[in-house]
Amino acid sequence: MTSIDIKEDSIPAPRSREEKSGRLLDVKDLHVEFHTRDGVVKAVNGVNYSVDAGETLAVLGESGSGKSVTAQAIMGILDMPPGKIPQGEILFRGQDMLKMSNEERRKVRGRKIAMIFQDALSSLNPVLSVGYQLGEMFRVHEGMGRKEAKAKAIELMDRVKIPAARERVNDYPHQFSGGMRQRIMIAMALALEPDLIIADEPTTALDVTVQAQVMDLLAELQREYHMGLILITHDLGVVADVADKIAVMYAGRIVETAPVHELYKRPAHPYTRGLLDSIPRLDQKGHELYAIKGLPPNLLKIPSGCAFNPRCPKAQDICRTEIPALVPVTEQDGASLPGRGSACHFWKETIHG
Repeated sequence: MTSIDIKEDSIPAPRSREEKSGRLLDVKDLHVEFHTRDGVVKAVNGVNYSVDAGETLAVLGESGSGKSVTAQAIMGILDMPPGKIPQGEILFRGQDMLKMSNEERRKVRGRKIAMIFQDALSSLNPVLSVGYQLGEMFRVHEGMGRKEAKAKAIELMDRVKIPAARERVNDYPHQFSGGMRQRIMIAMALALEPDLIIADEPTTALDVTVQAQVMDLLAELQREYHMGLILITHDLGVVADVADKIAVMYAGRIVETAPVHELYKRPAHPYTRGLLDSIPRLDQKGHELYAIKGLPPNLLKIPSGCAFNPRCPKAQDICRTEIPALVPVTEQDGASLPGRGSACHFWKETIHG
């Protein structure tokens, strides 16, 4: 194998915190629908959230809640048609990405916003070496030659702690374990030092030990690069130690927002409480594991009122007729709880009960 010398002064240092600061992303009243033979699938129904530099937002919910579709809309990788964005704004550093041309979106994608996909094996090209695929980012976006791009690929593999990176740069995806492939996906996302990374179920199909390693690596790299991070997952256990705030989604809507520790301590929506009660606990060994009754709704026919009402133990008549707005959550004495919101007619009974 040809020897490659990496010159320290050829590797740009991560951008300073001053260059990566402030509000990165504002998603406002975003709607996404898919037109199918059976009807219109309303996948995202008025989502609002924001991410600052250096901040981690975890987006939680069962499969089909709209988490990944929202991320794809942000990245501009929705298949349209059948997908359609009838209304909403996606503001990246104040500019509405939905009003950008395809060429303008391409300049943002990868360089400013990058995505880590959940299935590394299917996301990587099986007939190209990982070094070639990592180097492609630099060849296409930075105009580097092959030798220089390969050197950058080795440096990235080292940065995400892949052992013997110099020897393994010419290996193919199938020659790496699932955890190592996920590290390669993280390296690809980091290649151009984006301001914001979207990680879509980055620990799916990994064992618990490897999950922890991948999450620790993401947290470490986020601190180093001062990036914003959107972590999409259905696993509350994954985000406890890394997220700053959480948005819980159900049937295409955000039903609760909260700082991470506040949400674990005092959920303000019955769906969130159900998710928390579903987590296995060491002090309940031998007990039957709790499960939320029923299934998520068919997005072709979302129930009237609160979409969660058919599964909710607290549902009353108003829940079946009126869609609850996401309102600020307060203490019993009316004191504000910063960052807290709930889309439940009976959030007071849930959080204070």
